[in-house]
Amino acid sequence: MTKAQRYFMEIKDKRVAFIGTGVSHLELIKLFLSKGIRCVVCDKKTEDEFDELIYEELSAKGCEFSLGEHYLDIIFNCDIVFRTPGMYYNDETITKARKAGVAITSEMETFFDLCPCKIYGVTGSDGKTTTTTLISEMLKAEGKRVHIGGNIGKALLPIVETMSDSDVAVVELSSFQLISMRQSPNVAAITNITPNHLNVHGTMEEYIGAKANLIAHQNGYSRTVLNEDNEETIKLADMVRGKLVTFSLKHPVQTGAYLNDDGMLCYTEKGRTTEIVHKDDIRIPGIHNVANYLTAIAAVWGEVSIQSIVQVAKNFGGVEHRIEFVREIDGVKWYNDSIATSPTRVIAGLNSFNQKLIVIAGGYDKKIPFEPLAEPVNKNVKILILLGATADKIEKAVTESPLYPESGLKIVRVKTLEEAVLTAQKMAEKGDVVTLSPACASFDLYPNFEARGRHFKRLVNEL
Repeated sequence: MTKAQRYFMEIKDKRVAFIGTGVSHLELIKLFLSKGIRCVVCDKKTEDEFDELIYEELSAKGCEFSLGEHYLDIIFNCDIVFRTPGMYYNDETITKARKAGVAITSEMETFFDLCPCKIYGVTGSDGKTTTTTLISEMLKAEGKRVHIGGNIGKALLPIVETMSDSDVAVVELSSFQLISMRQSPNVAAITNITPNHLNVHGTMEEYIGAKANLIAHQNGYSRTVLNEDNEETIKLADMVRGKLVTFSLKHPVQTGAYLNDDGMLCYTEKGRTTEIVHKDDIRIPGIHNVANYLTAIAAVWGEVSIQSIVQVAKNFGGVEHRIEFVREIDGVKWYNDSIATSPTRVIAGLNSFNQKLIVIAGGYDKKIPFEPLAEPVNKNVKILILLGATADKIEKAVTESPLYPESGLKIVRVKTLEEAVLTAQKMAEKGDVVTLSPACASFDLYPNFEARGRHFKRLVNEL
């Protein structure tokens, strides 16, 4: 009997609550119902607001519902609660339920408990989705059967029973997922740690602690990849219990991957250095993507051949919403970088181009500082189009820079993304590049950065 089979047998008589019905939870609920387990959907939407088709489908299978303002009250009468990453682990009601003896878990926590195969886990403030995808692509190129999930891809717990010990799982994990994790992956990579999501975590200490959970439960046979160029990340080296592998864009490392002075991505171990691929041969642009490749190489080295790594470098075209080329109109190129929800991501995007840009920025306020944007925006942006709740803060940070008076930077304020796109089109000249690089989350106007990016692309394609 597999661990997954035993798990479902042991909880057959339990009452299980699911907070929210996002894509991953919907598949989980259907799986649990198919096992004959009593399920309760908890959602703050009222019955009138809830998706009618989903309600009818799940009701027909025996699912209960707790909807509306007091949707969480029912969890005190449940045995197990699956929270979504969007439901803060230290939420007052969740904390009370946990203290009352209710088991609070998540799709990823349970997947880690039941997964029969090797797990690669990636986190970081920036670059984690691309790095996760690169690791997955490299392993696929080597002929592995790969399952990608976590913060991207599909829910993995519903397919855990179909996995074998020769498969590989590659998961991206956010701080919201990691904060409650009590297991770590076999191979863990932290791309970087910079201020992010402080509107939820409250302090940088809690945010770093959540990220550190990725490696906190590893063992002596684990592999840990850390960024030597990032102060907060490399501080975690003292926590490493297994093999420490590092990467750097700036200098050679003792064991790991680095970019040499000739632009070659290299791997070094036990005094032997292997040149792998030149940075100019990497299809996706930007020095930040070189860092993502170094992270992935450090993670898969010994499991993946140089040939497979080079194949991915030359052919992988990138991930949607990450400096994604949309189209060229009248000599103006438009890029969607909706994933750039923090200043560090915006700066990486600006550094990917060899000219001054027209940038659309602003959005939901995550309570992170915008001062780091001041110098790069004044140096690399010709027109800054601002919208959303953070427009004032971004403008203040940029205009208070000593570089601003001489920069020639024009700042324009708009109210909607539609207005921003039309303004950019009106002000752009042949040869210009326009990029959506918000520096903020999307929650003021959109459910997520993907929806914002898709809307931007639709607007550009309608010009």
